[in-house]
Amino acid sequence: MNKKYNLLSGDLVLWGILALLALFSFFPVFSASSNLAHVVGKGTPWGYLIKHFVILIIGFVLMYSAHKINYAYFKGISILMLPVVIILLIYTASQGTLIEGANASRWIRLPVIGLSFQTSTLASLITMIYTSYYFSKYKKVEVTFKSSILKFWLPIFSIVLLIFPSNLSTAALLFLMVLILSFIAGYPLKYLFTICGTGLAGVVLFFMTIKAFPGVFPNRIDTWLNRIENFSNGTSSDGNYQVERAKTAIVNGKIFGVGAGKSRMKNFLPQSSSDFIYAIIVEEFGLFGGVGLIVIYLLLLFRIVVISYNASSTFGTLLVIGMGFPVITQAFINIGVAVQVLPVTGQNLPMISSGGTSAWMTCVAMGIVLSVSSKQEQLHVGINSETLKNTNPISILSESI
Repeated sequence: MNKKYNLLSGDLVLWGILALLALFSFFPVFSASSNLAHVVGKGTPWGYLIKHFVILIIGFVLMYSAHKINYAYFKGISILMLPVVIILLIYTASQGTLIEGANASRWIRLPVIGLSFQTSTLASLITMIYTSYYFSKYKKVEVTFKSSILKFWLPIFSIVLLIFPSNLSTAALLFLMVLILSFIAGYPLKYLFTICGTGLAGVVLFFMTIKAFPGVFPNRIDTWLNRIENFSNGTSSDGNYQVERAKTAIVNGKIFGVGAGKSRMKNFLPQSSSDFIYAIIVEEFGLFGGVGLIVIYLLLLFRIVVISYNASSTFGTLLVIGMGFPVITQAFINIGVAVQVLPVTGQNLPMISSGGTSAWMTCVAMGIVLSVSSKQEQLHVGINSETLKNTNPISILSESI
């Protein structure tokens, strides 16, 4: 009995919620992928379903592996990985990838296996772990603005600025999550306002520079501005075309939906298997299914709050918030875009949308949350909560090698 339990430790309710989301995802992904197969002419629905299955299997392997690692080790991992992700982001940005004339320098192609990898998702994960570590270390010590600039804000701003030109929504979400986690950790509000002001000034300066030299990032800035302007004015554009089709899909769903696999708008809605998959879910499963999915995400949020509250160390509490809140926020941003509460952002629906890198990083984040919730993990490694607070993170990391 103990052996069976040890194979799957941590919060079992959280495991159940994540498994439920993953299983449910096969229905909308299979249905929506027919758009790519029949309209775009790429692959087959079964091919996309198998690909999604493989991605989820790899994701749950990553989740399982992460939940078996003592969460204290992630302190050292974040320190070692911070310069690595900065280098990866610089390399990604330097490629200057263009898709239909637009800047799309978000991915690097992995050698041998030939898969594309979105470096910003890995950078976001490492950034949130490092933020949790930094503020847990200084929880009982007054943090001065001067001391935090070089050790904390400099690497944070470096990562955000490297993501910003090619992926505005991800950079904005990451910066917002860092600010929220900093506030929760007790970072003085007067310093946070200074950081916000600096960030806002930097964004304004960036847009002014790009407007003066539009050839630096071809089409990208215009895309952002057009999306925001069209969202505010309700005028027609490619982004609004997607939103209008999403709204039509939601209206078609009514209360109980048209039935699984019977969506009509999936053939007219671009990104129906990723960015706008929530609209397909509501069309096929109705208001009942749409609200039900929101309830599941709220249950996920509830478990994250419970786990963070019960964590045995400050680092554990901040780590759960830093891993869990971005996932929930991303989910509601995706839903908000589908119902036209927010402008088009390109954020996937966690554990539901098709896609590789984003799904894998979500699984790793949830694995880390499960690691914090696992009482057996601390007993297995032999480190109590006091040791987790005081041990040097690099030393902890070296103990596992």
